[in-house]
Amino acid sequence: MAKVCELCSKRTQVGNNRSHSNRATKRKFLPNIFKKRLFSTAMQMFVTLKVCSRCIKTVAKQSAAK
Repeated sequence: MAKVCELCSKRTQVGNNRSHSNRATKRKFLPNIFKKRLFSTAMQMFVTLKVCSRCIKTVAKQSAAK
């Protein structure tokens, strides 16, 4: 399962771990991905998507505003 958000295309980022001596070793920053059933008003049915937590909050905020 790829760690990619299907709504915003957020994916794994690469960076460095820094030790006390400031030595750099590679590491990954994984997005916070969930499988979530969301209701599509266009198709009038539930759709299962892999979305990040930020997108879940945004969708919930937009649906509450309607």
